[in-house]
Amino acid sequence: MEITRTQSNYSHIPSPAKINLFLAVTGKRHDGYHTLCTLMCCISLYDKISLNFNVEKISVSCSHENVPEDETNLACRAATIFFKKLGKQEGVGISIEKNIPVGGGLGGGSSNAASVLLSLNQRYGMPFSEKELMAMGLSLGADVPFFIVGKPSIATGIGEKLEKYDHLEPQHILLINPRINISTAEVYKNLNLRLTKCEKKIKCTLFNKILFNAEEHLCNDLETVTVSMHPFINKAKKSLIDLGARGSLMSGSGPTVFGLFSDSDKAEKAHSFLSHNSNDQIFIADIII
Repeated sequence: MEITRTQSNYSHIPSPAKINLFLAVTGKRHDGYHTLCTLMCCISLYDKISLNFNVEKISVSCSHENVPEDETNLACRAATIFFKKLGKQEGVGISIEKNIPVGGGLGGGSSNAASVLLSLNQRYGMPFSEKELMAMGLSLGADVPFFIVGKPSIATGIGEKLEKYDHLEPQHILLINPRINISTAEVYKNLNLRLTKCEKKIKCTLFNKILFNAEEHLCNDLETVTVSMHPFINKAKKSLIDLGARGSLMSGSGPTVFGLFSDSDKAEKAHSFLSHNSNDQIFIADIII
């Protein structure tokens, strides 16, 4: 993550989205959390975060009306836990320009939290190791440790056990978001573990030695739940395949759907077509390797 400073008291941080290239739900723990095996990667769709250190308290503002601007905001909570661990009562004004769809299965809130932790750690002279930052992040959400690492990774457990994955080829990504929010908790609540299938398709213990293949490996156990509530998912996937995508999948708990393109011209043409013929949000990006 590249942090830009225009003045000593200001930082500007790109905060990337993520997609899940597969997501297998492997079980459910006694505490209610589900265990996963998922391959995640960052993509070049970014929120923009600005930090102002010329303030006495922690505060947050956001360009999106559905994002809280109080202590429940993950970026605000990240700053709070960082200063608590640092043993200092410091202030920072956090401003978030939202480009990543809210509640879209792309990890925007978790990414914002991770970006704040990484930026604060750099500003204060790297007092914490990556492992310590990941532990702080996990207390905020299961996806935050992944954004601390920022590289394609296989995540297991509830998402906190990460193994970097080095077998991804460059891909162009086209994303379709229907401008609706999905509750991740509601999706997991309605998941029937007896109907999950991705674990049979993906053997996580062996996958790190395999080159990712879109035609073979795209799979998401949460799709069945979200599709039952929003048939849009299957229609969007079909549209992307018809426009030349090698494969298409819902990211996370949805509702954002993405298609993988090896050819940049095909991706650009598909982006242009959908942008002119759809009321959905359409984004084009690349996998960050």
